[in-house]
Amino acid sequence: MFESLKKNAHIHMMGICGTAMGSLAGLLQGLGYRVTGSDQNVYPPMSTQLQNLGIKIMQGYKKENLNPRPDGVIVGNVMSRTHEEVQALLVTDIPYTSLPKAMGEIVIGTRKSIVIAGTHGKTTTTSMMAWMAQSCGVKPGYLIGGIPLNFDLSFKIPEGDFFIIEGDEYDTAFFDKVPKFIHYKPKYVILTSIEFDHADIYKDLDAVKNAFKMLLKLIPQDGVFVYKFGDKNIESILSQCTCPKMFSYGLQKDADYSAKVLNRTPEFTEFEIWFKGQKLETAQVTVFGDYNIENALADYALAHQIGWDSNKIKQSLKTFKGVKRRQEVLGQVKGITIIDDFAHHPTAVKLTVQAIQERFPNRRVISVFEPRSATSRRKYFQQEYAEAFKICQKLMLSDVFNKGVLGADEELNAQKIISDLKGTGHDADLLAGPDAIFEKLKSVAKSGDVILIMSNGGFGGLHQKLLTQL
Repeated sequence: MFESLKKNAHIHMMGICGTAMGSLAGLLQGLGYRVTGSDQNVYPPMSTQLQNLGIKIMQGYKKENLNPRPDGVIVGNVMSRTHEEVQALLVTDIPYTSLPKAMGEIVIGTRKSIVIAGTHGKTTTTSMMAWMAQSCGVKPGYLIGGIPLNFDLSFKIPEGDFFIIEGDEYDTAFFDKVPKFIHYKPKYVILTSIEFDHADIYKDLDAVKNAFKMLLKLIPQDGVFVYKFGDKNIESILSQCTCPKMFSYGLQKDADYSAKVLNRTPEFTEFEIWFKGQKLETAQVTVFGDYNIENALADYALAHQIGWDSNKIKQSLKTFKGVKRRQEVLGQVKGITIIDDFAHHPTAVKLTVQAIQERFPNRRVISVFEPRSATSRRKYFQQEYAEAFKICQKLMLSDVFNKGVLGADEELNAQKIISDLKGTGHDADLLAGPDAIFEKLKSVAKSGDVILIMSNGGFGGLHQKLLTQL
């Protein structure tokens, strides 16, 4: 359908400021289409990227957004039939599709698709793989759910045969209820982890695992599958993959590709890479935490199996700068370091806090968290968050985003988390939102502190406020 649209056709995108939607908008513009979009949650970095590209963003989901009439519409997964703009679309004969289907039809096509999937680490692993491929001279295209610091944008039009994409298990659109990665034509797949997430669309862990089973079944016989060693949920579905080239990775020596940490400094981590008991390389990364060593190992394993140059692979790891909103140091003010991170699942929160506290061992880390995602706002991980926050030297917990919308029976009880933590002697405070958190930080933060802010949204501009007004 969409592949028949001629260049310079007008494509309108509903929900354009999502990280993937904004990236696809840039790809389509680069391929010669005229792109407009609408959204009601407009905040950096994606809004800035779109503005710099000169792509018009209409505020709110109004029927007027379809005037002048576009040649095609891409409907983001934030949209539902209740939105006025969607209702206006459905009574026309304007062709429409989802982001993943448009990606598969228009952008990926017959290229060799590298799909990075899993509950955790997708954005960093995808960014690292894109930089690795670029460094190895294969001139890849890519689409990433964040903005890599090695590149200016979260996307690139492919010049060669490879396309690298972050494969999300979230559903595609209200009219296409399958995981996004089903449309990405996976030939090479990295699977970082499987845990329960996206409580708004998956009823339980088995439903999540079923989504990943669909992905594994799509890997062709001449493909490669790289997966996290020791993840019981992954191991329970391995039989769904029939391609001969399957390799595990992890810090454990029994993994096919394993890593042995040699040295940790505030600037880098040095480690050995082993394959089936044979030492291959000594490598360095400048991103922190064991989980980032594993992300690097996963990318190395796949690149090694594809046959890219090992020296260029190793150099790419050493020069990888990270991703915006993933352990991103925003700056310093009055000797206080401000760090931004996207972590929202309790496992990711715990690992992120641990990595930052290890990176700054002689400084106090104040961890700030906003329960904003569909899963973190719900009670499903009530106990898991309480356990994850125990690692924090000092915690400031924002009350639930859009508090009261879900109802007391379903909503995360932030007050109980704080009470439980205080009861076991932990330094923790519950605050009403970003403004209250700013006032508290203004009174307690001192030179030498590190403020780690974790939110998957704009968090009321707290980051910038701290940098300019602390």
